[in-house]
Amino acid sequence: MNPQQQTTTEAEYFVGDEQMLIAGEWTAACDGEWIDVESPRDRSIIGRVPRGRAEDVDKAVTAARRAFPAWRDLRPRDRGDLFRKIADALEPEQERIARLLSLENGNALRTQSRGEMQFVVDAFRYFSGVAGEAKGESIPLNATILDYSRREPHGVVGAIVPWNAPLMLSALKIAPALVTGNTLVLKVAEDAPLAVLAVARICQQFLPEGVLNVVTGYGTEVGEALTSHPGIAKLSFTGSTAVGRRVMEKGSERIVPVSLELGGKSPQIVFSDADEDWVVEGTIAGMRFFRQGQSCTAGSRLFLHESIYESFLGKLVDRLAALKVGDPLDEASDMGTIVNRKQFERVSDYVSDGIAQPGVEVALGGIPPLEGPLTRGYYFQPTVFGGVSNDWRIASEEIFGPVVCAIPWKDEDEVVRMANDTSYGLAGFVWTHDLGAALRTAHSLEAGWVQVNQGGGQVLGQSYGGFKQSGIGREFSLEGMLDSYTQRKHVSVNLGR
Repeated sequence: MNPQQQTTTEAEYFVGDEQMLIAGEWTAACDGEWIDVESPRDRSIIGRVPRGRAEDVDKAVTAARRAFPAWRDLRPRDRGDLFRKIADALEPEQERIARLLSLENGNALRTQSRGEMQFVVDAFRYFSGVAGEAKGESIPLNATILDYSRREPHGVVGAIVPWNAPLMLSALKIAPALVTGNTLVLKVAEDAPLAVLAVARICQQFLPEGVLNVVTGYGTEVGEALTSHPGIAKLSFTGSTAVGRRVMEKGSERIVPVSLELGGKSPQIVFSDADEDWVVEGTIAGMRFFRQGQSCTAGSRLFLHESIYESFLGKLVDRLAALKVGDPLDEASDMGTIVNRKQFERVSDYVSDGIAQPGVEVALGGIPPLEGPLTRGYYFQPTVFGGVSNDWRIASEEIFGPVVCAIPWKDEDEVVRMANDTSYGLAGFVWTHDLGAALRTAHSLEAGWVQVNQGGGQVLGQSYGGFKQSGIGREFSLEGMLDSYTQRKHVSVNLGR
């Protein structure tokens, strides 16, 4: 891209000062402070958002509590109809918001951001369709007793989403929480708040004031205030395991229900009969390279059977080397950028640590270049380490970057043991033509979501969530909506008196 094109693009997508949504109004922070939003594609400032603090959170929670009774008592079908209208209104805005997302968090427009924005529309339609499914049951005790249960909303939900897939993850908080009758205070990541705020502007055209509130700011300030607020009846968090522990601590102080979707270090197990091009393509998708590996489900531990290790690794390296890393707004780019300097330096540190391990093979990538066009932003080439031991830091800790570790194996029990030798348990991938081996392995993996012979993303209607330190609770489905955003009340009525 030449300088003139860059200037035009920046001008076209410069947002300026965006505001928070509180009580149906767009407002700055109470203390008037702002946070710059930097585009990782070229490190330019593309806008500002308010630096919210405890006072702003209190205003948002107060507004949500005030709106709750009327919203709760609205017919579920009517709540669903509003979200159907929101989905219809979002549809013609998809391209604009997808480009904004690529601009602020660096995901490639063609391979990632357009699909993520389409998911928002699909999610709003899905949950609008199940709005009336918050049903209870009756127990036939005898002819004079009416004994039944009902599902009721919690009240005000406090939700926090990260920067890696902010549109998708916000939709999975907003839609199920609201269609079940809760009101919501959503805290968006300071690194990628703009696309979510654009969606919220369209939502607010249809929702009563105070039903949806969106606050911006740092986690240590506005996030802490939200998780600590006495008016919050339910906490829903997606992000790192370290921060998830803190959210759980805050919830435990007031015995508030908490759902957590946290980190992962997911295994991909390739059997000896799967040394094929389609499997290579599938593992690349499972590694989430089109999101620069910035995904909690990234299959970053690649267990290759020793009989195909060299052959498969060669195919993988050739295919990854052909991916184009570049401007996320460029239609030719397969991969965009790491989200910010802090994360870029974190990934670089892991790569340096991997290079220093004795016997390691750097099959592709490594330390980013110090000169050339990719140094203008936070670009990182796909990196493949071979000959990795399962207990190395790069194989055991979540890197959240485009880095994969290839680990050889020869025995099925051995590879399952290595795959499960982690504190995480979010996702897993199995690649083989042997259905028996595939199902044995899938059932043995300690992970909440396992795919066999496919590496795509989650689908609405699936039960998605983690085992072990990868989280508590489920998303993406009717069942997840009911478990996360409703509580059961039992009523027993004596009809004979």
